[in-house]
Amino acid sequence: MTRTPEEKPMTPAVAPVAERRRDAERTRAEILDVATDEFAERGYSGARVDEIAARTRTTKRMIYYYFGGKEQLYLAVLERAYAQIRAAERTVDVDHLDPVAALRRLAEVTFDHHAAHPAFIKLVGVENAQQARHMTHVARLVDLNSSAVDLLRGVLERGQRDGTFRTDVDALDVHMLISSFCFFRVANRHTFGALFDRDLLDPARRTHYRTMLGDLLTGYLKRS
Repeated sequence: MTRTPEEKPMTPAVAPVAERRRDAERTRAEILDVATDEFAERGYSGARVDEIAARTRTTKRMIYYYFGGKEQLYLAVLERAYAQIRAAERTVDVDHLDPVAALRRLAEVTFDHHAAHPAFIKLVGVENAQQARHMTHVARLVDLNSSAVDLLRGVLERGQRDGTFRTDVDALDVHMLISSFCFFRVANRHTFGALFDRDLLDPARRTHYRTMLGDLLTGYLKRS
């Protein structure tokens, strides 16, 4: 049969390869989702790869194929967790905001992210309980989190140049201040509630605490 000029030979191999790639990406993402919950709830020592496999559409052998082992899976979970908050920060167009507004917006992003991702808070707690012995082996985590400090540094420097912010504060201090407020609110919710009968995650007080964080930051940074 003669092929018309408009007809092209089919390449049936392309679609299956692309579909397999999408399936692999979906499977890997599903494993990471379940592993995040498992490590957050049970810690590194208590988490079981068998349990993660049972809760996903895969097997323990396939998990090892994708990640190499339990520690590598745990590190992948940590890396993704930090990458997600860093990606959220990059959505803020700080260059088109004045320094005070930019600083408040970055703080609000952390505030919102921590409240929406309690598993992240638990993972950080797990790693702190182990003296960060796992994450120190992942150089990319340092690079990822340096980007947060660099973003704050740019905002601070603009505010320092125009006289809005004091000059004796560095970006890492500001990062610590933001993180400590947002982390405490989620991590200490239950103990704080038991002691003082106040739920730090009460939706009715969310705007109050969100505004408080911005006020603390700007009050600390503004020149007297």
